[in-house]
Amino acid sequence: MNSNQRLWVTICYYIAFIGLGLTVSSLGPTLPALAAQTNSSLKLISYLFTARSLGYLLGSFQGGRLFDRLKGHPLIAVAIMAIAVCMCLVPAISALWLMIVVLLAIGFGESILDVGGNTLIVWLHGKKVGPFMNALHFFYGIGAFVSPIIIAKAIQYTGDINWAYWGLASLVFPVGLVLLRLPSPPITHAVTKAKNNPVPKLFLILAVSYFILYTGAEVTAGGWLYTYALKMKLATETSAAYLTSLFWGALTLGRLLIIPLALKYPPRKILLPEIIGAFISAALMLIFPKAIWIGTIGLGLSLSCLFPQMLAFAGRRLAITGKMTSYFFIGASGGAMLLPWFVGQLFETVGPKIVLWVLAGDFALLILIFGLLLRISHDMHEKKTAPEIVNFPID
Repeated sequence: MNSNQRLWVTICYYIAFIGLGLTVSSLGPTLPALAAQTNSSLKLISYLFTARSLGYLLGSFQGGRLFDRLKGHPLIAVAIMAIAVCMCLVPAISALWLMIVVLLAIGFGESILDVGGNTLIVWLHGKKVGPFMNALHFFYGIGAFVSPIIIAKAIQYTGDINWAYWGLASLVFPVGLVLLRLPSPPITHAVTKAKNNPVPKLFLILAVSYFILYTGAEVTAGGWLYTYALKMKLATETSAAYLTSLFWGALTLGRLLIIPLALKYPPRKILLPEIIGAFISAALMLIFPKAIWIGTIGLGLSLSCLFPQMLAFAGRRLAITGKMTSYFFIGASGGAMLLPWFVGQLFETVGPKIVLWVLAGDFALLILIFGLLLRISHDMHEKKTAPEIVNFPID
């Protein structure tokens, strides 16, 4: 693949991840409307988070293996176009069970796109992937930031969520058509390297646990802050949508700011302060509810680099193949499925503050797990057991 083709492929990945951000962050601001549309309580409608994450989980099980065997772009293109079709169907569905099926399909498509994008960009850029990986997640944040604004404006002008979903689908679909015309990156030799370098099991288990907790926190914050602010009477419907957008905007800005820092500092020096910052932000909103806007900004900035930098941290110690990436995304989808569902089960009985209690507890566990990862990583280095991996040359 020549440099010009590599440039266009990279741009398409970035646009595809804008689309991924658009779809992922669309559920939270439309949750009350979907509850009314299906005549469901918030407790029941929270199963939509579970359904989408279950689909994501199912896709993650097979996605990585598929990318190790088949051309990547046709897989991603089909996933993108399937997501767009399902998004068009959402406003027409009044039965909760059918809505659950559609969200399951959306989650499956999102996982194929997510696993594929993170794997293929490594194979595309090799040793120089560091800034491209951070930029990939930055563009995801752009989509997640813009989505609630589009939804808020659509509701403001039309009074319903129909055009919001149709508009998002129309932005996503063309990217799949373009990717079909571009050559796929060749399957990397990391598959062979992985066979020659056994994975430290405890490190892998802790890394997957990290992704469970991180993604659970991100989806919980992005999906429940809107409803939390409404129920606590801290915002109107429009301003609560802007609050959600502010969270994703801060997350996006943080990913942009981290790119030069990631070139200077290793992931281990970036991750721990960011996790502590997320814990402080959740605690601030819990103690001082009116500080929700400041806390939301802090939360978004703190969470911004936790996913790509952990991929970088793990990539220095494990051979990154499609299969290995799928392990991380299986954990991520599990967290995205369980934590928002757990909040939904307790939201009406315990009260809206359950959102922040769960987030604070999540971040406390993240601090503990990352501390253990640092310890194991140090031991691996001392014993010189860590494989020489060049996929993520950031630290």
